[in-house]
Amino acid sequence: MTNTELEQNVLKALDEIRPFLNSDGGDITLIGIEDEKLVKVRLEGACTNCNLSISTLKAGVETTIKKYAPQIESVINIS
Repeated sequence: MTNTELEQNVLKALDEIRPFLNSDGGDITLIGIEDEKLVKVRLEGACTNCNLSISTLKAGVETTIKKYAPQIESVINIS
């Protein structure tokens, strides 16, 4: 998978999870992808102060991204 395809797949994953975040007053933005393994995102809106943001990041966002791009090993939030 090329870097462009990888980014497109990660963006598709974020588009899939975005409605759930939006329904709680949050959003998510792709910051970048490093070494084709690490995805950096920014949780926004209500997600920035939510106590469940770590769970959302790992159980929701990371799982969805790995479905579209299995080579991704980790997803982190950049404040």
